[in-house]
Amino acid sequence: MHYQMQEELNLKKHTKIYLDYFGYGIEDFIPCESCGAKGQDIHHIEARGMGGSKEADKIENLMALCRYCHTVMGDTKTHMEYLKNKHKEKLDGKG
Repeated sequence: MHYQMQEELNLKKHTKIYLDYFGYGIEDFIPCESCGAKGQDIHHIEARGMGGSKEADKIENLMALCRYCHTVMGDTKTHMEYLKNKHKEKLDGKG
């Protein structure tokens, strides 16, 4: 099996949703929605919680973040509004 196809089969559901929505391939440069660096994580803006939630895997709740931004802002309530606003800007800009 082609390597890229194998990688795509191994993607987490929420990562695949994000890539498909914005038309990214797994080898594309995906910018961090906060700082513009290389996005490495697809972050749930509102946490899935214990046991997960089907609502959490909607594009409105998924954003690309670099590892630094994910570590600093990813799971803090103090940054949630900022992340929601940055992601809304990206969604609104999708033409």
